[in-house]
Amino acid sequence: MVIRYIFTLAIIALTAAFPASAITVLQASVDRNPVMEGDTLVLTVTADDDVNNGKLDTSALLKDFIVGRTSISRSKKIMNFDASNETRWQVLVSPRAPGNITIPAFTIDGVSSSPISLSVVKAGSQPQRMQDIFMRGNLNTEEAYVGQMLTYKVKLYLALELQRGVLNAPDLEGAQIKQLGEDTDSTEIVNGRRYRVIERNYAIVADQPGELTIKGASFAGDVLVQTRRNGGMFGFNESKPTQTQAPKMTVLINPMPADYHGEWLVSDLVVLKEDWPETQTEFNVGDPITRTITLLASNTDETSLPDINIETPAGLKTYPEKAQRNTFLRDNQMVSQLTQTTAIVATNGGTYTLPEIKVPWWNPHLNKQQFATLPARTITVNGPVAVTPLPEQSLTPQPSYDAGFWPWLSLIFAILWLATIMLWLNARKKAQVQNVTAPLPIAVKSPLALSELQAACKSQNATQVLNALTRYYSELYQRPMSLTQIAVTDEAIKLAISQLQRMAYSPNKQAETVDFNKLFAQVKAVKISENNTATALMALNPN
Repeated sequence: MVIRYIFTLAIIALTAAFPASAITVLQASVDRNPVMEGDTLVLTVTADDDVNNGKLDTSALLKDFIVGRTSISRSKKIMNFDASNETRWQVLVSPRAPGNITIPAFTIDGVSSSPISLSVVKAGSQPQRMQDIFMRGNLNTEEAYVGQMLTYKVKLYLALELQRGVLNAPDLEGAQIKQLGEDTDSTEIVNGRRYRVIERNYAIVADQPGELTIKGASFAGDVLVQTRRNGGMFGFNESKPTQTQAPKMTVLINPMPADYHGEWLVSDLVVLKEDWPETQTEFNVGDPITRTITLLASNTDETSLPDINIETPAGLKTYPEKAQRNTFLRDNQMVSQLTQTTAIVATNGGTYTLPEIKVPWWNPHLNKQQFATLPARTITVNGPVAVTPLPEQSLTPQPSYDAGFWPWLSLIFAILWLATIMLWLNARKKAQVQNVTAPLPIAVKSPLALSELQAACKSQNATQVLNALTRYYSELYQRPMSLTQIAVTDEAIKLAISQLQRMAYSPNKQAETVDFNKLFAQVKAVKISENNTATALMALNPN
């Protein structure tokens, strides 16, 4: 056994040491003839020697063919102590026009192949089952608008085993394209033959009106075919390059209609939704109200969704967060979503109406403009109401006329009325002085509320500190106290409350810093005497 192994190695070494023989035979062949127009065939050129890759010149094919990629393989055979080499080129070519085409002879080191007469028939003249690989493309519509999303579906049909390959997107100009979801793999029977089918979806959005030409998606790769060489009785799988392309398609892109008003948005369906604290009907001054508005659009790219403009009445401050955009598939349809979350804080008590929200969009199926709406919403805020100044009296002179003795009589009554008012105000002022000098109960600080405030300051949570301040001052003054009422008592506390509100509700939260230890020390150091209590209560309730 060992002697046979050594003998075999010696024969291989001696054979490898022999000088390589020069090329003597150069053969050219195609994998099928005739071939359909636009189809791809494999041109194989074989030399019976180990030849450099660049010695095969295929430039002569460019006149009648579209030349694709070239794959090169080498093999070595030993038979009866006779070693032989082989170099093989496989070139993918596609005929440019139907008719009889001659593939010219190739020459390497003075050895030439024979020319090949190729018959190219018109597309559709051969049944589909004769093809081992082909592609089909499909558009969801033949006419669209600028900015409208088109769905392009491509299917690759394979009757042979796929070794490797790349599926390329369609080629187009004047539009944006991106893949939707993942590829799907299935099987179909076409004309009695079973095919493996790889399906991929693309979204196409045209940027300008006119005719949009879509050069179909293409595939290039290698498949395994069963072959026999030199009359052998056993077959084996051999890698064969292949490529194919889906048919070219055109679609008409219409411009934005002249009678459309608003920011352009074209979709199959547009919906506005709102997330609101439905269980709460009344709010207090300073309490944050979170409002989330969601805009949903079917078969529309997320970049096409307009920003939501929210108008708020005076007396309400808004702190919007950055809008979130995303896209997802639902029931095989692309759905784009824009979510806008806003914190609303009332600075004065009263009744406020949040106006209706309207988003215009174009329905391509009905060819008309429609609106997605959210109805107006009314809220009630408990707390002090801001005083609205009275309008100035008009200075326009009025026409004079003679009224007789009545003006003099009116003047006398007016003087008497003013005298009565002066006497009443003097008496009321004396009563208020007596009330102010009367002793008021001194508020007692609650240890529990102060501990809650200290814990909130340690956690550095702006929202918890605001709530703890409200509870602490309410117990301190023994009456309900809002943030606005607390701010009246001290300028430093007022500044801290303003910083805390911005820190809690502003979108740029990192820009605000609050010294929580200093705030707690200021609140803890508050000492309420009788005069201070009276002053604070009078500022909050001057009557």
